[in-house]
Amino acid sequence: MQRVGIAGVGKFGKNHTRILSKNENCEFIGLYDIDSKRANEIGEKYKTAVYKDYDQLLAEIDILIIVVTTISHYELAKKALENGIHVFIEKPITAKLRQAKELVQLADEKGLKIQVGHIERFNPVVLEIEDKIKDPIFIECHRIAPFTPRGTDVPVVLELMIHDIDLILSFVHNKVKNISASGSSVMTKKIDIANARIEFENGAVANVTSSRISLKRSRKLRFFQKDSYFSLDFQSKKVKCVKKSKKLYKVMPKIMLGKYEGIDIEDVVDIKNIDSSEQMKDSLTIELESFIKAVEEDTKPIVDGKAGARALEIALKIVEEINK
Repeated sequence: MQRVGIAGVGKFGKNHTRILSKNENCEFIGLYDIDSKRANEIGEKYKTAVYKDYDQLLAEIDILIIVVTTISHYELAKKALENGIHVFIEKPITAKLRQAKELVQLADEKGLKIQVGHIERFNPVVLEIEDKIKDPIFIECHRIAPFTPRGTDVPVVLELMIHDIDLILSFVHNKVKNISASGSSVMTKKIDIANARIEFENGAVANVTSSRISLKRSRKLRFFQKDSYFSLDFQSKKVKCVKKSKKLYKVMPKIMLGKYEGIDIEDVVDIKNIDSSEQMKDSLTIELESFIKAVEEDTKPIVDGKAGARALEIALKIVEEINK
């Protein structure tokens, strides 16, 4: 059984701690945080050991979960890998692309695994339709949220948009041909609202919008492909699938002649609604268990270091375009 530890128990790290403290698929060893008061509070709440020294935690574990600010990802992950420990790194993998590539190379050299916390890959709505998305032509993403101080150490592109960038890259298996983007800082010194158009060599286009200064929270994604349309709502965990109706072929002669009387919407399209909100496990639980299993069975993590680096590369290009 893999021995697991956590570095960073802020708001999101607390959730990792809660899940791992009761997970029967691993041995949860303990946690480390630079804020000793916070570490002791979380350690006491979930009845787990608190390590005052990072090196001491590394000496006791096989897997490290890194949930700290982005600028600290590289330093903590590199040290863990150098000590022969598999690492799960919350997104983005690092703040700089060269750091991400160095970590990937180091992991490969030591035969270790990296998984990056692109949690939407494990969202029930994505799992519902991942085998149904075939060569999308157009993708539209909206990820907006009210302002909070958390995550403002990086632009919104690296905080929020990168989730959708990773999803897009997982469904469009082609090289990016062109990126155009615009955005602005409003509440912070970093980019707070951004829109990007990503064009691929096969002709697919993705239009992505992210904001952390909105009055409401919304996370939606739409796929358009040759024979169907999928609309995903990550918050409600619902999917709408629209396909050509089998009845369409019967009424097509009427439509061709401009005779629309007696033709209803169900004659033209089949609309299927899928509700995934009753899933037994939440996305974070599925994500963490997936990585532990990958280490246990020596298989490739679903979102490995290379996938995390590629998403980061596109995100940084978007930031560069906005800064121009």
